[in-house]
Amino acid sequence: MPIELKIPEVGESITEVQIAEWLKAEGDTVKQDENVAVIDSEKTTFELPSPESGKLTKIIHQAGDTVNVGTVIAHIERDGSTTAPAEKESQKQPPPNNEKTTAAAKIVKSERSTESSRPPKAAKAQQSPDPKAERKAAESSKSDNLSAGVTGRHDGGETEKPDAEAARSVEGESTFPIVQSSVPRSRPAEPARSAAGREEEVVPMTMLRRTVARRLVEAQQTMAMLTTFNEIDMSAAQTLRKAHAEAFEKRYQVKLGLMSFFVKAAIDALKQFPQLNAEVRGNDTVYHNYFDIGVAIGSGRGLVVPVLRNAERMSFAEIEKCIADFAQRAKESKLKAEELESGTFTITNGGVFGSLLSTPVINPPQSGIFGMHTIQDRPVARENQVIIRPMMYVALTYDHRLVDGREAVLFLRRVKEVIEAPARMLVEI
Repeated sequence: MPIELKIPEVGESITEVQIAEWLKAEGDTVKQDENVAVIDSEKTTFELPSPESGKLTKIIHQAGDTVNVGTVIAHIERDGSTTAPAEKESQKQPPPNNEKTTAAAKIVKSERSTESSRPPKAAKAQQSPDPKAERKAAESSKSDNLSAGVTGRHDGGETEKPDAEAARSVEGESTFPIVQSSVPRSRPAEPARSAAGREEEVVPMTMLRRTVARRLVEAQQTMAMLTTFNEIDMSAAQTLRKAHAEAFEKRYQVKLGLMSFFVKAAIDALKQFPQLNAEVRGNDTVYHNYFDIGVAIGSGRGLVVPVLRNAERMSFAEIEKCIADFAQRAKESKLKAEELESGTFTITNGGVFGSLLSTPVINPPQSGIFGMHTIQDRPVARENQVIIRPMMYVALTYDHRLVDGREAVLFLRRVKEVIEAPARMLVEI
């Protein structure tokens, strides 16, 4: 019996997925736990491993197909030598080798081919000795072929070209040109290639990308979003990182990045302005007394936002380790659906791509998202002097239904104070 490769449970709210890519083809040998397909869901992309070693004998659903959770999408034979049932039947019942039957079939096929190569009424005209009958048959043949040229259809319903021989014989007898079909064929023709290189390619959106698009539009339509900005002098944070980077990495086996500083600073500010850690639910405001911070990560198949659960309880090292693990598994399409659900606030870092300034979009039903940007050396005024400092623009997009401008501006100012004087996070002042 073949092993059934099924779509596993992905998450509570996910009932269907899309097969993004087959990593193996029919007939390929697979090892146990070797990935054979890439699966897209509404929240994440993951790779589907083989439950046992064997041969991939049959792919039931192709790349691009949308299937329900629990659907069998392929068969795997354990030993790799078993033939599919349909192939077995064809091997058990070889086609009859009767010479007389084969010869008769060839004759019938030849006769049908000859009859189809000439117009039916023209064939009748050849049998008639009467010249008037011949002329009438020719006119009838011409009319039939003109009709076929306009519609391009036959009794079978498929669109075809008019018979070449019939068209030439009618054109020779008539002064009217053959009208070519202007009706499109039933099978879509391949797109014409332009000499100027202006081809177009149509690529279906993945389920993950469709979900991201839907949620972004939902946020724009249902929220009163507004963005406010500030800038932060990164000198103190950079000095602290440089002083302790080597010891930190040696002890915790992970680099000390900036994200842990901003996660800590954001939590500090969220405690002072809880509206930004809340959500609108119907006619109610729901305040969360925990801090599940989503961290936006760009993967090869789209943006994902895994969540740091109870981030307020995490140390710098734990935050950095979790983020590094998320980033690695996002590249490998191994993030779990539950790791992407139910955040209370989000931080996104466009600075890693060189973004100087942006207005991030809220991830519903959250009420705020904090945006980091690239660090640039810029002239700033300090104590009546112009000096060069590493500066970062930061942004906060908030839901104005819950958060007023005052709270949003003060939130950013608190984050600025904490990052510019990191010792505040230790003494909580």
